[in-house]
Amino acid sequence: MKINILFVGDVVGRPGRHILSQKLPEVVREKKIDCVVVNAENAAGGSGLTTQIYDKLLKYGANLITLGDHAYRRKEIIPILESADNIVRPANMSPAAAGNDFALYQTNKGAVVGVVALIGRMFMKPADCPYAKIDDILGRLGREADIIVVDMHAEATSEKVAMGYYLDGKVSCVFGTHTHVTTADEKILPKGTAYITDVGMTGAHDSVLGRKTESVIKAFRTQMPYPFEIATGDVRMSGVLVTVDSTTKCAENIERIQIAETVAEHVSYDSDDGRREYYNNGF
Repeated sequence: MKINILFVGDVVGRPGRHILSQKLPEVVREKKIDCVVVNAENAAGGSGLTTQIYDKLLKYGANLITLGDHAYRRKEIIPILESADNIVRPANMSPAAAGNDFALYQTNKGAVVGVVALIGRMFMKPADCPYAKIDDILGRLGREADIIVVDMHAEATSEKVAMGYYLDGKVSCVFGTHTHVTTADEKILPKGTAYITDVGMTGAHDSVLGRKTESVIKAFRTQMPYPFEIATGDVRMSGVLVTVDSTTKCAENIERIQIAETVAEHVSYDSDDGRREYYNNGF
């Protein structure tokens, strides 16, 4: 059975959410998508996720949601992480951290897609070994999911590439996130795993990783904290579409997708963003 999976790269703030609401349903129809996975760790004002936005992402068409290093930036999402079965934080965080190691979604075709998020250890906050953690998870997840998707949320490309080859033949897809810049190395690895180093960003591309260029440059030049305001120019939805054979669990095709907004909307924030992170020099 052929299963089409769309993975949407880091959604940044209201501009990213807006284009997702406008374009995702259309892509799902046209490409006959069976499962949509969305990385939403920057969805609320550029950092974290709120409960309102979580609900709206599901209404837009997300079936599974992944988070990264900003998983707990908004404390109001913690009850969702503790109770919902369609959202994951990085599995190699502390075992005591709120949230699931993996999440499952049963497609209309009957095949079950499982998703795992891992976080890198180079240039990131301390985390447990992602290799040991995914080895532990696969034994359990392999009994429940027909297709396994891994979101490798890391700063260093070497960590993402290494994890792709480590998991080749063990999972169906390994998608890199966090650096917000789409890479051109999408491929099917030798043992059948679809791989890309970074899926890219869903948000304003006339920016520094989704933030207004002026404030980021000022922070870099002065080493002083400045508000990283959300940019609104050249908004695009970035993702990858993968076709997987649910019987062999091997990916058969991987394709980059990037869709520009048709009507520009210059609104950076709305009430769903919650409290704005004024002095946040992180991405």
